[in-house]
Amino acid sequence: MVRKKVKRALEAARGRDLDCDESLENFLDELPFAVTGAFGGNTTCFEIQDACDDPDEYILFDAGTGIRDFGNAYMASGKAGKKSTFHIFMSHVHWDHIQGFPFFVPAYIPGNKIIFHGHHQSIESSFRQQMENPCFPVPMGVMNATFEFDIRPPGSSFDIAGFHITTIEQKHPGITYGYRCEKDGKIVVISTDSEHKDDFDDDNYPFLDFYRDADVVVFDAQYTFADAGLAKEDWGHSSNLVAVELCSRARVKTLCMVHHEPTASDDALEAIQSDSRRYAELFNDFCADCYPRHIYVAHDAMCLEL
Repeated sequence: MVRKKVKRALEAARGRDLDCDESLENFLDELPFAVTGAFGGNTTCFEIQDACDDPDEYILFDAGTGIRDFGNAYMASGKAGKKSTFHIFMSHVHWDHIQGFPFFVPAYIPGNKIIFHGHHQSIESSFRQQMENPCFPVPMGVMNATFEFDIRPPGSSFDIAGFHITTIEQKHPGITYGYRCEKDGKIVVISTDSEHKDDFDDDNYPFLDFYRDADVVVFDAQYTFADAGLAKEDWGHSSNLVAVELCSRARVKTLCMVHHEPTASDDALEAIQSDSRRYAELFNDFCADCYPRHIYVAHDAMCLEL
């Protein structure tokens, strides 16, 4: 993959005057992301934070392999000597959403507190069982952080670190939960591993209100529209076209698509991004105030500022 990217960059450089650093930087800025970068392959983990705060509390969603990178960044930030609290909200406990936790370094540091929040009664047992023989050599009991499990009935809301967080039940094998997070007039919705069936077209479809006027919706768009409705129906994921339609109708400002198909190349993911932007224009009939205003396919370590 790297060789292919280098070859495409060299082909694009033919005939260009690249004798100085400035011209090199300008040339690189012209290349597509699929050439100069990579979307990555981490499984689900998202963070939200108030940029005005120097946090002792961190809010994460799911503990896929991305939580390892978050933990390493935390350790490198110089905050590892402080006692920190990590709130981890769980959409569900399928393995791709918990498998990064054994490699989450802050969990091994005394004085840190880790609080799991969610609605599945199996959250604690799932995290502990994946670190037992024969699956893993280090049991969860070796971790020196303090653990709490805040499991509430479906429909309950949470008030954590100044954020008001409400939930919605989602269609996915085993049931998942989406989270709507509100603070100081800003709204972020985390809605991964959710399948939207034919009823998503209804005027009273509950996700319309759940997404309504959000600044960002993080949306599961793993499949093509054809796969989501035919070959992979009931597998628990949605498509980029459904993402655009729902977010347009709910007046969402920014759509960020996640949970990518593992077999998709960087070129394919970049094509999904451009196709989705074009579809949003068509769906909104070229209106002057189209929604969503920004559409992204997420990549590892991506940061959106509101």
